[in-house]
Amino acid sequence: MDSLTAVRTRMVEAARRAGRDPAGITLVAIGKTHPPEVLMDAYNAGQRVFGENRAQELAEKVRVMPEDVEWHFVGHLQRNKVRLVRPVVSLLHSMDSVRLGEAWLKGPGHAPPVLVEVNVGREPQKAGVDPDEAAAVVEQLIGLGVEVRGLMTVPPLAPDPELARPYFRSLARLRDQLVSRWPNVRELSMGMTDDFEVAIEEGSTLIRVGRAIFGPRE
Repeated sequence: MDSLTAVRTRMVEAARRAGRDPAGITLVAIGKTHPPEVLMDAYNAGQRVFGENRAQELAEKVRVMPEDVEWHFVGHLQRNKVRLVRPVVSLLHSMDSVRLGEAWLKGPGHAPPVLVEVNVGREPQKAGVDPDEAAAVVEQLIGLGVEVRGLMTVPPLAPDPELARPYFRSLARLRDQLVSRWPNVRELSMGMTDDFEVAIEEGSTLIRVGRAIFGPRE
């Protein structure tokens, strides 16, 4: 799959520019709106980590995709949809409230780990906790028993990927502050099709790429 190969090549080059080991970065292939047969092209080319941002679409794809796929959920999650997502994902990228954390813990077995979504641009239309409140939310979630692995963000939409750099840098600084208190809170989910190389240069450990792999959404 040429598009997947191209993304992986760009990942490696960005990591090397930043003096990083490319092995420390996970590509999450976002299949939003694309049917399972399109995702299977990436699977057959070696991709194993896939992400979805709608609970019902995730549940439908899990049923038909191979069992060794590692699923991530990256979209806004309503508490009444936790039952669809929690049993099938390895990581939730979009934990954005203590109330969602309480819902996430309900159910059999150990709840999968999460990333706390931070609204770095303080955009009123976007989900995520305010950067000034992130430490308190992380503390409360950990206190409840939620396994917090790191932070996620979606920076303000911009025509130039370089305009996202200050937001990625800000999230990395916040992560550094938190990891001094909670050593396991070290993952950074940041960077999508238009800006993932900048995100990698700023320390991203998980990039969420859909369009560059699968083409425009259907």
